[in-house]
Amino acid sequence: MEYIRLGDTGLIVSRLSFGAMTFGKGSMTGVNKVNEPDATALVERALEAGVNFFDTANVYSGGQSETILGKILHQRRHEVVISSKAGFRVGKALLQAGLSRQHLMTECEASLKRLDTDYLDIFIVHKTDQFTPLEETLETLNDLVRQGKTRYIGFSNWPTWLAAKAVQMQRERGWARFITSQMYYSLVGRDLEHDFVTFLQDAGVGMMVWSPLAGGFLSGKYTPDNLKDADNRLSSFDVIPFDKELGFKVVDKLREIAEGHHATVAQVALAWMLAQPGVSTILTGASKLAQLNDNLGAVQLKLSSDELGVVGELTRPTPLYPNWSMTDGPSKEALGL
Repeated sequence: MEYIRLGDTGLIVSRLSFGAMTFGKGSMTGVNKVNEPDATALVERALEAGVNFFDTANVYSGGQSETILGKILHQRRHEVVISSKAGFRVGKALLQAGLSRQHLMTECEASLKRLDTDYLDIFIVHKTDQFTPLEETLETLNDLVRQGKTRYIGFSNWPTWLAAKAVQMQRERGWARFITSQMYYSLVGRDLEHDFVTFLQDAGVGMMVWSPLAGGFLSGKYTPDNLKDADNRLSSFDVIPFDKELGFKVVDKLREIAEGHHATVAQVALAWMLAQPGVSTILTGASKLAQLNDNLGAVQLKLSSDELGVVGELTRPTPLYPNWSMTDGPSKEALGL
């Protein structure tokens, strides 16, 4: 396993982290399907491989994910980093959603109870909230840190402008600052490269990548014929928008590179992601040991600069204005960029 400091902190985490969204039984039948014995086997294998970072959320399987993960890790609590999240709706009452002081305080306490721990290593706001002032959210997060309920804080699924505004506000007021983001990023979803990655590097904020295989598409197990089969994950969790036709071309290239390394398509996709600027750790979710073992192998795979380039070129995002108007050609060439 390889390790990295998360953002501009002294918190050292494994480059591959474990996402426990699959634990328990919930509404997403193709995703929420791992019982406690199987979850125990997965976590023990991850620990054996050197993974020290485990992520969950209050909404995963209605809290079952936190309960199962907490029970498994209880005896090794001080050896691992645990993050959980809040923000999405957890009930019918109007108060049971969002990033208000009321909801975040309530859900942080509930997560601590389910995880059977006195503290979270990282408490992450899972979404944006158009109804709650940013100041209220940030002050609440600062209070949770000061109270010892969480060691660090992060955000997930925020646009660049809001994250930048929040970090500046935290600095000005001396509040606990965001140390990590949890964002979707994959070979077929590279929107973050326009501005977000640059912001992270400037602000000293790390990135946890969710769904690096685009919901499993980049595992290579899908074809145009079986894509909509009722028994596969994408049939019940096809929530990530991307060009499937281009995606199959990417998978073909990944398979070609994989053969040269005696690796799998998924390992090449994950190895490419690990090599990208701004990426601290990749969340690898799994429902089977074979799948987890395959993902863990990605950290040992080192792609050449040519391989990284050829794969990256297939899905390189078109620069957005004003970015495309700012580059000085001669300087870029002289610096080898």
